[in-house]
Amino acid sequence: MGGKNILPMKELVVILENLGCRNVKTCIQSGNVVFQSEDSNTTGLSSRIGVEVRKSHGFEPYVLLMRFTELDKAITANPFPEAESKPATLHLGFLASAPGNPDLKALEGLKIASERFHLRKNLFYLHAPEGIGRSKLAAKVERLLGVTMTTRNWRTVCKIRDMVNEPG
Repeated sequence: MGGKNILPMKELVVILENLGCRNVKTCIQSGNVVFQSEDSNTTGLSSRIGVEVRKSHGFEPYVLLMRFTELDKAITANPFPEAESKPATLHLGFLASAPGNPDLKALEGLKIASERFHLRKNLFYLHAPEGIGRSKLAAKVERLLGVTMTTRNWRTVCKIRDMVNEPG
């Protein structure tokens, strides 16, 4: 949550606590948060978080919530485990839903020889050894999948998982 729509993590913590979330922990100024909630309706809670941010900060961010078990399964299912040793080259895209009609042929046509990707339901794994900054595939993946997506590098994905197990 950077750029022109800035939401300091301390303020996000307050919003989440006001919505009944407990043990809220943030990962720097990244918008990544772990917390506990009695609310099992992640779709409803996502909407409420977005609405509260809009009320207090004037913009409504896309909010994707997932249970720890879903994150853990996504990590375990990594189709490119050999890339984990260079976590800046491995990225995991979390999709709002499984794409109905992804243009995989176009994605294949955009990737360079060293890039690999794998779509698994609502997860998009991308190994980009040359980096994603100039990757045509990375730049167009969301549009070609036709689904809203938020992407994190492997280091961040693992840090989020580790935050769940941190004391406090």
